[in-house]
Amino acid sequence: MINFPAMRIVYLLTQSLESPSGLGRFWPMAKEMARLGHTVHIYALHPNFEALTQTQFAQNGVSIEYVAPMHIRKQGSNKSYYSSFELLQIAFKASWQLSKSALRTPSDVIHICKPHPMNSLAGLAAHYLRSRLVFLDCDDYEAGVGNFSSGWQRQGVAYFEHKVPHTVRMVTTNTYFMRSKLIEWGVPENRITYLPNGIDPERFDIVDQERVSTLRHELSLENSRVVAYIGTIGLASHAVDMLMDAFAIVHNTIPDSVLLLVGGGEDLESLQAYGESIGLENAMRWIGKVSPELVPLYYQLADVTVDPIRDDDAARGRSPLKLFESWASGVPFVSADVGDRRRLLGDPPAGLLANSADIDSLAGEILTVLTHADLASSLSLRGKQRIEDYYWDRLSKQLNDLYFTFCPEPRHS
Repeated sequence: MINFPAMRIVYLLTQSLESPSGLGRFWPMAKEMARLGHTVHIYALHPNFEALTQTQFAQNGVSIEYVAPMHIRKQGSNKSYYSSFELLQIAFKASWQLSKSALRTPSDVIHICKPHPMNSLAGLAAHYLRSRLVFLDCDDYEAGVGNFSSGWQRQGVAYFEHKVPHTVRMVTTNTYFMRSKLIEWGVPENRITYLPNGIDPERFDIVDQERVSTLRHELSLENSRVVAYIGTIGLASHAVDMLMDAFAIVHNTIPDSVLLLVGGGEDLESLQAYGESIGLENAMRWIGKVSPELVPLYYQLADVTVDPIRDDDAARGRSPLKLFESWASGVPFVSADVGDRRRLLGDPPAGLLANSADIDSLAGEILTVLTHADLASSLSLRGKQRIEDYYWDRLSKQLNDLYFTFCPEPRHS
């Protein structure tokens, strides 16, 4: 419990709380603020809104309400997109419902989670009509990472991404690449705070090993070396095809190796077909989307996890949760030398980095982990040591101090 005035905090999300690899960035942020004694509301969009039987509930002291459909559809492991006309309707409805929620809820701080049009308009409405103190979180390069069907969609997202940071009191971001982008766009350095991604250690500290053993048996992994990818199966942001090509080299060297892919996305079916076309169908396990509480079990099946990326703005602007979750799970991690990844791995590094977009290099780093037990053990230990700096209970204190810097006397109006 805090020994300073409690605040009322509202988070505005254009997505659901669940991400393919866990619970994303915003839910643990909100949960820790509630644990500190603040009153916390989340208003969010949902990718399968019409199917929800309950749109409003409380969890871990946080009030959560889904108010409208998200700008993409997700059903199970599949993702699909609206037509341009449908998207305009969805965006209008979402903007209206998020704005109503932000305007009617007494708050000291409103944190816009991503500079998307819908939640940005809602946050700015509360700022200009209710004099709310508004923050913005930039955890991706939105114009570079989105899957856009037309140029006007990308231009619209880019407009908000460039303009909204100038209208809020403070911008939080989880990569130094995005910090540089914001400065390039004219945002003063003193209005940008680096707030890295983190994890909730409770999710990974105690994992039911009997359930892990059951999963291992069900997936026929008892005598296999497991290379795991846990995340979105979508080529716009994640080079899963490059990982599959690299794994073909790994599998040729280590015939008992298996590629475990956990997550759903718009390219799931096409990538499954691609795997069959290159002769890997018997060496892959496609799990699809799983609930967040099951994610730590799949990490425990892995001998190494991989974040496959190309050197583009989407990858530079992303701080991979896969890295932090791998560290917490004690699993060696492989990615590419893009964006903040080398900085995050530290010295000595708590992971291996391949050359970007180099299939042979990626395969080589994976093989290095699988064939050098001492190195794998060292990487695991370093990750376990480094992850303690990225627990959300520690990061939340940084965020809490930031809020009170600009709102020292909450007014609750």
